[in-house]
Amino acid sequence: MVVVIGFEGSANKIGVGIIQDGVVLSNPRRTYITPPGQGFLPRDTAKHHQGCVLQVLKEALDQAKLNPNDIDAVAYTKGPGMGAPLVSTALVARTVAQLWNKPIIGVNHCIGHIEMGRLITGSDNPTVLYVSGGNTQVIAYSQRRYRIFGETIDIAVGNCLDRFARVLKLSNDPSPGYNIEQMAKKGTKYFELPYTVKGMDVSFSGLLSYIEERVPQILKKGEYSPEDLCFSLQETVFAMLVEITERAMAHCGSQEVLIVGGVGCNERLQEMMGKMAEERGATLFATDMRFCIDNGAMIAQAGWEMFKSGQITPLEETWCTQRYRTDEVEVTWR
Repeated sequence: MVVVIGFEGSANKIGVGIIQDGVVLSNPRRTYITPPGQGFLPRDTAKHHQGCVLQVLKEALDQAKLNPNDIDAVAYTKGPGMGAPLVSTALVARTVAQLWNKPIIGVNHCIGHIEMGRLITGSDNPTVLYVSGGNTQVIAYSQRRYRIFGETIDIAVGNCLDRFARVLKLSNDPSPGYNIEQMAKKGTKYFELPYTVKGMDVSFSGLLSYIEERVPQILKKGEYSPEDLCFSLQETVFAMLVEITERAMAHCGSQEVLIVGGVGCNERLQEMMGKMAEERGATLFATDMRFCIDNGAMIAQAGWEMFKSGQITPLEETWCTQRYRTDEVEVTWR
């Protein structure tokens, strides 16, 4: 019986989760929410995390009904992510590991999402679409690595949605992407947008600039409503993502597709991906907001896998990196 506690703080969520042999014992988190029209800055986000991480840690232990003696290892997000939040979270994990005298494991954030998705959905060897505020990748496992088959060549899909939400001055509570999703459900007219797929890669920055520049005049003319624009943006970017995912599935001969990351709980994306999977005779796996959005349990789960396979991070190597590629990690547990 192995119990691992995980600390996640790579962006605007601070989460602490505890996993015991594939069972989520606790997974509390807090979100740093900024006023409408504003993004979150690294320094302010780190201050938020520092202000509530000990309370979240206490909640995680209380909900799991455990004390430090019951924990076998401490896992934390090594990267990728925003520098200041990553460092402030790693500092807490390092301190806890030394105070409790436990081994520590640095986890790749993307692999945390994949392992959590595999655990919760029961998918075996899926082609993975990883979509969040900072990352957009199509991934498949091969020869002890999670290989990247395609990705964004500029900004992530979540960043594209977030920045468009700022243009429309949508609330950041609970998240800009969620509020775009709700507005898109009321949209009926499609406004044609640039569709940029380059081989296996996608590009969102040109599309974002195109719609941002035109928003004032579009709304002034009254031809399209803000709901129509949200609908059009979602339909376009999700179609791009489904296209490159299908191509990766065809290449790998895969019959499973798994969506992970914060944007992965979007019901329209799941619906579009589900139709593609159905046409291919494949199965779609997806999770809800508890596990799609950044959380501590996903870091604990990846840490659990690493710990069981003998991977431990020496204390002097428990640094963070904003750029940490998914395919840099040797997957010793599969």
